[in-house]
Amino acid sequence: MKAIFLTQYGSADKAFELRETPEPEIKDRQVLLAVEGFGLNFADVMARNGLYREAPPLPCILGYEVVGRVEKTGADVDASWLGKRVLAFTRFGGYAEKVATDHRGIVPIPDEMDIDRATTLGTQYATAYYAIMHCRELLPGDTVLVHAAAGGVGLALVQLAKHMGCKVVATAGSDEKTAFLQQQGVDHAINYRKTDYASAAAKWLNGTRLSATFNALAGNTIKKDYGLLGSGGTLVCFGAATRMGSKGGAFANLKLLLQTGFYSPLFMMMKSKSVVGVNMLKLADNRPDVVQHCLNRVMDLYKQGAIDPVAGQTFPTSEIARAHDSLESRSSIGKVAVRW
Repeated sequence: MKAIFLTQYGSADKAFELRETPEPEIKDRQVLLAVEGFGLNFADVMARNGLYREAPPLPCILGYEVVGRVEKTGADVDASWLGKRVLAFTRFGGYAEKVATDHRGIVPIPDEMDIDRATTLGTQYATAYYAIMHCRELLPGDTVLVHAAAGGVGLALVQLAKHMGCKVVATAGSDEKTAFLQQQGVDHAINYRKTDYASAAAKWLNGTRLSATFNALAGNTIKKDYGLLGSGGTLVCFGAATRMGSKGGAFANLKLLLQTGFYSPLFMMMKSKSVVGVNMLKLADNRPDVVQHCLNRVMDLYKQGAIDPVAGQTFPTSEIARAHDSLESRSSIGKVAVRW
């Protein structure tokens, strides 16, 4: 089978190589999938730049979610899965024509569903669902802040929050994106490149406070977000995109840590605030049942018409570098996917 290997860290045009490699063998509780295509996530960009500690050593195959058909089933897997078209989580290995993965991380999808829309329901919507329903269950009338809201997880958070009856303040990096977010039902969209988002959000809040903030950036945005929270508020951190583009290795990591700040449970108790970290890879390793629940609930919401994944860009595998560049530049709206 063919697979796209990450062979060196750095720029996308030099980092990848298409190779022939043996087909993976399935273990107990696993299925083998013939892959149609796979989604990209910002963790892929971090891994390509050598900034994602969970990534396997080089050369390796990245990829967290795929769309494909079940070709084989292992022990303890219902044989009725054979031949079904599914969306699947993968613990790396997704940039390949065949993937072996745990059957608890797959869900059936319609034959007509496009790859970019389907893969959005994987990492992006499952992360958003976990953040909203498990980290801080939102109530009608709550006001929340969503960073990078035109991206995959951001759009998922916006749609889920609006479905819950919340008011949404959202940030994005261009006027085009803020206009798009307003079309998505966002109550107040802020171009963070033109204005300080915290000041703009505070002005719009007009003395009220946020119930929750969903942050994929880290750095000094964490302190700003924490200051916008009211009593009972929760800051959910699920990424560190601020680290991208910063050179300096360990020094840059230390700078990020210092900018983010340190939070004592005692002070959080006094203000009745909370900070929650989300790492879906670790969750999948240790609580696959929770990830399975999130994936199934997201698919239920899609079938009900409660959420509508936004189609982004789909690239052929020969343009994997362009796909990565599109995601890394933050110029894309919606999901970036790659098709075999």
